[in-house]
Amino acid sequence: MTTTVPPPSSPASSSRPVGHSKGTSAPRLHKLLAVPGCKPNMLNDLLLLRPGDGHESPEDNSSSNKHVVFFHGDIQNFQEEMASQPECAPWLAWSLEQVSVTLGRRFPGHHVWVVRASRMYLHKFSGYRHFVDSNMFGAPQHAPYSPDGGALRHLRSLLVHGMERAGLPNTIRAPGDASGTRAGFSLTLVGFSKGCVVLNQVVHELAGALADPRVSDFAGSLSDMFWLDGGHPGGSETWVTDRSLLGQLATSGIGIHAHVTPYEVRDPTRAWVGREHACFVKTLEELGARLYDKLHFVDEPPSIENHFRVIQEF
Repeated sequence: MTTTVPPPSSPASSSRPVGHSKGTSAPRLHKLLAVPGCKPNMLNDLLLLRPGDGHESPEDNSSSNKHVVFFHGDIQNFQEEMASQPECAPWLAWSLEQVSVTLGRRFPGHHVWVVRASRMYLHKFSGYRHFVDSNMFGAPQHAPYSPDGGALRHLRSLLVHGMERAGLPNTIRAPGDASGTRAGFSLTLVGFSKGCVVLNQVVHELAGALADPRVSDFAGSLSDMFWLDGGHPGGSETWVTDRSLLGQLATSGIGIHAHVTPYEVRDPTRAWVGREHACFVKTLEELGARLYDKLHFVDEPPSIENHFRVIQEF
């Protein structure tokens, strides 16, 4: 069964395409439910947009070995879930399906993966506890790399199993496989709002992961990381400020992109967010990182509308 995007799709049981009904030109999204991560009981739902399914130029095709992974913020969910919640319905334009299409335009020639948070407390507070220890509201407790779990190992397993589920060639080494990742495999991470906690955890893990031969090739495939208006309900660690962690990030050669709006970095009730962002940028500049930093909507009043719009503008 297929539906178009938009409107909201029907519930799915395990894996199914969403889009490209006969006579439509809507992008084709593949909904992959309950995909296992680094442990069998650690499951996440995924959306996949393949190159070409979003109507890119002819040279963009499904043989591409470039992948983008997006981690969403609060309120965002599958369209049918958002439509059923009065607090979320006004923001349907930022559903996971719609964001997938936006990212397909932003990254032509890439496989676009959207990871749905494993927990949505009160239907609106996203929690990424499979990637980083978090409380019920999604505030993280970051930790160094662990060979038994963590963000990079969980993400690698999700992509391995997601590729299998979607019928894609597996280009990532699975645990215990000595073949390594396929040459040319590249990975871009994009976090929006609460989703930036996953990127921050990756920074905490990077040094240990690069030193572990079981995951070093996957960690080494990171080409770019995009922080889009990061924020969470904790009172600190919205941005990484530890100089030694940022030093590892700077020397890794990963392209670092920080896109923020006044909604997060100029909120006087959460002044630490702006201070931490400034420290993140200043430290990386001093360390000679490949850094791009931009404040969007600088001449407009802070608003949640512009907070979401950064997804389109970055």
